[in-house]
Amino acid sequence: MTWIDAAWEDRALLKDEKYAEAIRATIAELDAGRIRIARPDDNGSWIVNESAKKAVLLYFALQANTTTTVGPFEYRDKIPLKTGLENLGVRVVPPAVCRYGAYLAPGVILMPSYVNIGAWVGEETMVDTWATVGSCAQIGRGVHLSGGVGIGGVLEPPQAAPVVIEDGVFVGSRCVVVEGVRVGREAVLGAGVVLTASTKIIDANTGQEHRGYVPARSVVIPASIPKTFGAGTFHVPCALIIGERTPATDLKTSLNLTLREYRLAV
Repeated sequence: MTWIDAAWEDRALLKDEKYAEAIRATIAELDAGRIRIARPDDNGSWIVNESAKKAVLLYFALQANTTTTVGPFEYRDKIPLKTGLENLGVRVVPPAVCRYGAYLAPGVILMPSYVNIGAWVGEETMVDTWATVGSCAQIGRGVHLSGGVGIGGVLEPPQAAPVVIEDGVFVGSRCVVVEGVRVGREAVLGAGVVLTASTKIIDANTGQEHRGYVPARSVVIPASIPKTFGAGTFHVPCALIIGERTPATDLKTSLNLTLREYRLAV
């Protein structure tokens, strides 16, 4: 059992500096990107680092609220803001906020948005205006999170998988992805798609259903299906796979062609 696991079982151990230091060291490793909350394996699945998630939760117990002043803005929080942005090679547009303990890879652009502790944001990814990357969410390289997108945080239980947005995904305006849903490589979510762990993701061409996972390169739009309750039949939200992203060397060109072909709003 690691010191972090021991402290998770017995919070009184947090008073011992060696346990507290193990937690702080883990958060520093997350902040630097040397470890991450979840990582892909060779089979395309994702492995959760339970100990790192426990460290994030225990870090809140160690920290006290402090005041931070940034120009005209004042913050009061337990978690400091991420610093050293120039050395990281990222662009952060005011008043975007990234908390310490989140990793931003080179080339990331944060428009006025929010990235929470434990998150990982890959190279050349754009987090657009008022988008939110929740705690421990894993965002791949070359992803575009459009305006107002909500990527949910999954902290508890520690073994629970975070939301994963894989490389090259385009997430349209006002989409919401929560509860550990995984969006496969180079998929396209049209504006307003809401994905929870129980949302039906239906292939319009084959009828195949998925839950918690969007297949790679899928083009997805919001839809609804009828469901009968005691008071009558109502339409409940689902997501509809209407096709695949067009293969092309230039994925940006491919995306534009896809949107035109399917008349898809983003």
